[in-house]
Amino acid sequence: MKGLAGKRVVVTGGTSGIGAATAARFREEGCEVVVLARRSEPGVLSCDVGDREQVDAAFERIGGVDVVVNNAGISVRSPAADIGADQWEQVLRTNLSGAFWVAQAAARRMLMSGGGVILNTASTNALVGYRYYADYNATKAGVVALTKSLALEWAPTVRVNAVCPGYVLTPMQEAEYTPEMLAEVNRRIPLGRHATPEELAGLFAYLASDEAAYFTGSVIVMDGGETAGSMVSGGGPGA
Repeated sequence: MKGLAGKRVVVTGGTSGIGAATAARFREEGCEVVVLARRSEPGVLSCDVGDREQVDAAFERIGGVDVVVNNAGISVRSPAADIGADQWEQVLRTNLSGAFWVAQAAARRMLMSGGGVILNTASTNALVGYRYYADYNATKAGVVALTKSLALEWAPTVRVNAVCPGYVLTPMQEAEYTPEMLAEVNRRIPLGRHATPEELAGLFAYLASDEAAYFTGSVIVMDGGETAGSMVSGGGPGA
């Protein structure tokens, strides 16, 4: 991708799945990559993105930054009537507040240095209704609205976009499926399969590159056609 070599990239939630694939892709592009995650392991800067003080401290250590992929997130399958205050606050704190604290800390540096790109991981859950994920859905819809607001405020210096993946076959997702469940979900996707983490990573690399210089405030859906047909088929993705 044009213009990525040598860029300083921060990926949150970058120890598995989409985040790990994205960190690897940016390294392949010649970038300097810092991974932020709650669990401590070699090559990872420990940080709870839902804690503003930890985020600010992490960015003080990182210094300058050119690209942020705001990927940290959690979800808990639960009927809406059973969601308790602790679960609601935990999901909101990580998925929405965390995305904002990271974007804010990065943008302060990008605005001073003259440029940067912030990419937020939203979800197709932000765009259509899914059963049993009311808290997660609400936070991802918030990420979409946040993305548009920040893009307006920080243009033209900082570009801010959101990516809405559909079903992605991460190790965590795969562990939760039986073969029958996987086949049933794939049946509802026009392309007949889940995305791979590497496909999402390629999209993030493109959006961060000079080739995507006219993208800001955009919400890019990558779902194999899933949401394109949900209304026509008479049932949403969670049906």
